Amino acid sequence: MAQERVFAGVELGGTKSIAVLARGHDIVEQVAFPTSGPDETLGALAGRLQEWASSHSVSALGIASFGPIRLDASAPEYGRMHETPKPGWSGAPVAETLTAGLDCPWLIDTDVNGAALAEYRWGAGRGTTSLCYVTVGTGVGGGLVIEGQPVHGAMHPELGHLRLRRMAGDSFPGACRFHGDCIEGLISGPALAERLGCDPARVSSHDPRWEAVASDIAELAAAILLTTSAQRILIGGGVGLARTALLDRARALLVERQGTYLPFLDPATAKVMLRTPALGEQAGPLGAIALAMAAVAG
Repeated sequence: MAQERVFAGVELGGTKSIAVLARGHDIVEQVAFPTSGPDETLGALAGRLQEWASSHSVSALGIASFGPIRLDASAPEYGRMHETPKPGWSGAPVAETLTAGLDCPWLIDTDVNGAALAEYRWGAGRGTTSLCYVTVGTGVGGGLVIEGQPVHGAMHPELGHLRLRRMAGDSFPGACRFHGDCIEGLISGPALAERLGCDPARVSSHDPRWEAVASDIAELAAAILLTTSAQRILIGGGVGLARTALLDRARALLVERQGTYLPFLDPATAKVMLRTPALGEQAGPLGAIALAMAAVAG
C-alpha cells in the first residue's frame, strides 16, 4: 500500500530548496539547502537523494520546482528551466540532474502545482473538486488542481504574471522585469521591498500603504474565481503566511467588488474560500511527495 512505501521529493524554491523523505505522506527526514547556482544547488540535492536511495527502497521521486519550467514530457527540453530572472538558472537541467542514478519512477511539476495537490489531498482542499494555491514570496506563482489533477496545457499556470485592475491612485510602476506591474511585480517580496522602501516585515499592518496590496490580492482572487471557479484559493509563501490582516482586508474588498455578481460570495463564504494553507510551510515539501505518489499511480 502507498502508506507503507518510501517516497523522496525535492521542493526547489527561489530562496531555499528542500529534499524530503517520507513513508506514505509522513515526512521522516527533511534537509534544506540555500538556492544558489544550479550546479551547486542541484548537486547538493542530488547527492542527498542518492544517499537515501542507497539506504532505502525509494518507490518514486517527486520534483516540485519553481518556474517557468518545461513540463511537456514529449519535448526534448522536458524538465529544463525556461528563461528566468534568477541568475544562471535559464536552461538548467533540473530533472536530468536530480534523477541521475536513481532507478525509480519520477514526476516533475511546478512547486505551486505540487503544493496545490498536497492541500487538495491532505489539507484545505479536502472535500472539494477544485483548488488554487498561490505562493507569495520571492515571486508569485499559482497552481491549480481540478478533480485531483494539476492543470497543464501550453505550459503551466502563470498567475503571477496577470496584469489586473489597479487601485485608483496607486502609482507604483511594478518590479517585474518582464511585465512591470503584473501581480508578481506588485506583491512579491522584492516588489514590496521596493514599493515600501524597506523590509516589508518592518512595516506595520496598520500602514495605509498595505491597502493597495490588499486591493491587488483581491483582484487576483477575483480573476481566479471568475476564470476557474475554484472552491478554495490558498495564499501561501513567506509573504502570504505572514500577514493575516492583509488577507482579511483582501477578502472584504473581494466581497465588496464581486459579491453582487457571484451569488455564493459573502463575508462568511469568502473566509472559507480565500484563506491560508492548512499545511502551512509543509505544503511545499508535501507537494513533492504528492507528485512522487502520482508518479507511481501513473
